[in-house]
Amino acid sequence: MKMLQEFKEFAMRGNVVDMAVGVIIGGAFGKIVSSLVADVVMPLIGILIGGIDFTSLKWTFKAPGLDLASHEVTVNYGNFIQVTFDFLVIAFSIFMVIKLINRFSAKKKAAEEAAAAAPAPEPVEPDDVKLLKEIRDLLKEKK
Repeated sequence: MKMLQEFKEFAMRGNVVDMAVGVIIGGAFGKIVSSLVADVVMPLIGILIGGIDFTSLKWTFKAPGLDLASHEVTVNYGNFIQVTFDFLVIAFSIFMVIKLINRFSAKKKAAEEAAAAAPAPEPVEPDDVKLLKEIRDLLKEKK
């Protein structure tokens, strides 16, 4: 029972839950970027380079002395190119998101520092308070 309680405390700590949320959102973001690369970017690049589909590029090796197709070995370098390109686009996208977040947080921090460094404006004294002070000073003079 004690181990179950310890596990519950571990799992419910803030940083573990935050990390789990980050992993889930990161996975979803990865799917979006992979779709962008596979469905939008790569077909356009394929058109630019002559309609080549990277995922179908491969080297085929046949076993010596055997004519059976089942003994073929393929090196799918096109899939490797696709996955590498996916990684580069995902890494660049994450870099840009982090850069954007840092820019906003830097602006917010600069605004907070400027607000803290600026001297507080002196309070404006209402007219009725000024009038009462004048009356007080006049009464003091008459004594």
